[in-house]
Amino acid sequence: MATPPMNMPPPGMPQRQTWWSRNWKWFVPAGCLTLMLLFVVFIFGVVMIIFGSMKQADVYKEAVARAQADPAVVQKLGSPIETGMFLSGNINVNGSNGDAKIAIPIHGPKAKGTVYVEATKRAGKWSYSLMQVAVEGEDTRIDLLHDMQEQ
Repeated sequence: MATPPMNMPPPGMPQRQTWWSRNWKWFVPAGCLTLMLLFVVFIFGVVMIIFGSMKQADVYKEAVARAQADPAVVQKLGSPIETGMFLSGNINVNGSNGDAKIAIPIHGPKAKGTVYVEATKRAGKWSYSLMQVAVEGEDTRIDLLHDMQEQ
């Protein structure tokens, strides 16, 4: 009488299924969900790095500091004035030259607004051509360059 091969079950017993054949129904969706989640985390990380680098720029810091110190802005928005998460625009710096056009969302206890900034950097020094606060719901803007000498 011949004995069956070692990897074959004895006659009458069901064949043992592989791990993949038993678990693919949950493994495939979980794997796809994991890949999608990793992609979203990667994109979020890239966006946060970009916004973080823009928030470190001198133009951003100067505009926020002027808005927070301006009495007219504090009167309209209230105190403290804080910045929003997402800003828009671009800052291009190449050595000691560059340009910037950004819109910075700000808010206080009373209202919300946006600081609009346009500046040019020449020989390491920023010159601002526009720095205004637009308060939400109002047509007039608050000029933050009114007492600023050539910078």
